[in-house]
Amino acid sequence: MIEIKGFLETSFLDWPGKICSVLFLPGCNFRCPYCHNHPLVFHPGQFASIPLKKILRRLRSFKDWIDGVCITGGEPTLHADLPLLIREIKESGFPVKLDTNGSCPGILEKLIEEGRLDFVSMDVKGPLDPFSYRRATGLPVDLSLISKSIEILKREKVEYQFRVTVVPQLHSREEMRTLAQQLGAGRRVILQNFNPEDPLDPSLKKTVPYDPKALKEMERMVQEMM
Repeated sequence: MIEIKGFLETSFLDWPGKICSVLFLPGCNFRCPYCHNHPLVFHPGQFASIPLKKILRRLRSFKDWIDGVCITGGEPTLHADLPLLIREIKESGFPVKLDTNGSCPGILEKLIEEGRLDFVSMDVKGPLDPFSYRRATGLPVDLSLISKSIEILKREKVEYQFRVTVVPQLHSREEMRTLAQQLGAGRRVILQNFNPEDPLDPSLKKTVPYDPKALKEMERMVQEMM
């Protein structure tokens, strides 16, 4: 059965407008230099694995005050047992949100078509060209897979948003303008600020994040472009 490496009891940030519990799954196929969950990717053994039965029992005890469950990582769609995990959570009466990097569109599409998901947040790493994406993910990426996942979400068979973690060294205002034009998703595009506290690439610790007001202005610009 799928290995669950963490359990965050409540979060107000992971699902817009909802209070949710968050499950963290280990492993990822990207190596984003600004990633703050890299211990979960490279050293999952340092975290305790939590049996599914224990998680479901805990979730049921939250039944009256959480709105759903967010499954994140790492990259959840790398796990063959993900559909089973989602089914168990749904059968316990909880809506499910999935966080994904969009690299496995076949799995994403299947989960949506089967009605297993209530919300999807797809992390888009930068403008959809090989150089920009490789720079932001730390390795070559098949952009046809990313584009396919974007297309699947834009069919609007599930609620969704595109998230971009904005790093000054990797994402200029002009690059965000280019990405906004490529996505054409308006207010479904959310920009979140880079956190320099513990990135995968230690050199980024010296990077000063965008001023929150400047980032908000950039997000407004992105959302106004359709």
